[in-house]
Amino acid sequence: MSIETKDVEHVAKLARLNLTDEERDMFTEQLNAILQYAEKLNELDTEGVEPTTHVLRLSNVMRDDVVQDSLTQEQVFRNAPEEEDGQFKVPAVLE
Repeated sequence: MSIETKDVEHVAKLARLNLTDEERDMFTEQLNAILQYAEKLNELDTEGVEPTTHVLRLSNVMRDDVVQDSLTQEQVFRNAPEEEDGQFKVPAVLE
């Protein structure tokens, strides 16, 4: 399989890109190089290799959901510029 200039022109048209002749030739060459590399990968013997989504084996990195002490309301409002009735008071953004 290979990419031809007309394929690049078609994709450029769909993406509404105006390509110069040099860009068209460059992208055609680059896309063909990518396809050649993909074909090279198909030559690898992957018999017995289990499909995976990651190169590294991953384990669950989530911690247990355990209730912990948190800041009190007084500690939270200590650095707040303004507070009213237990809520942050901020300037109105809508009129």
